[in-house]
Amino acid sequence: MLQTVGVIELKSIAKGILACDEILKSAEIQLISAHTACPGKYEIIITGQLSNVQIAIDRATDNYGEYVLDSTVMGRIEPTVIKALFGGVADCAKGAIGVIETFSGTSAIKAADSAVKAAAVEIMEMSISRGMGGKGYVVVTGDIADVTAAVETGAEYAKNQGLLAGTSLLAAPHEDLWQYI
Repeated sequence: MLQTVGVIELKSIAKGILACDEILKSAEIQLISAHTACPGKYEIIITGQLSNVQIAIDRATDNYGEYVLDSTVMGRIEPTVIKALFGGVADCAKGAIGVIETFSGTSAIKAADSAVKAAAVEIMEMSISRGMGGKGYVVVTGDIADVTAAVETGAEYAKNQGLLAGTSLLAAPHEDLWQYI
């Protein structure tokens, strides 16, 4: 099971591919994903032992700092976040809904991990970077108190980085909305 995840987004595709190659050679890590993202960004997601992931992300940040838009290393990432990264979501009970929207995929992953660790919520949906102008978002559900706490905590990282696009809380979503989330 994945324990540590490192994510880095660069504003150059050419430098992103070069950085990806360098970090794969710098430490014993595994590549989860490396892809272009709108608008002309390159996103790298890696896993491995915490120290190796940190070495790899530090290497990319040191060598390509002027191109780095956002990066993070998350130890003990919540398994539901990994599942959501790969498109799997829980079959959730219908409760309150919280949405965290960010200007980077990295901050959306960090927001999701922080949110599910902060309160008893489930991830309904998570999307990062592709087809959204490089943005990311996570949708969580649970009781209103938990959803409120999760959204506040999850949004904090993105807000501190200047990457929070917005949040919303729906205490009692309309029944018709559920089929579109």
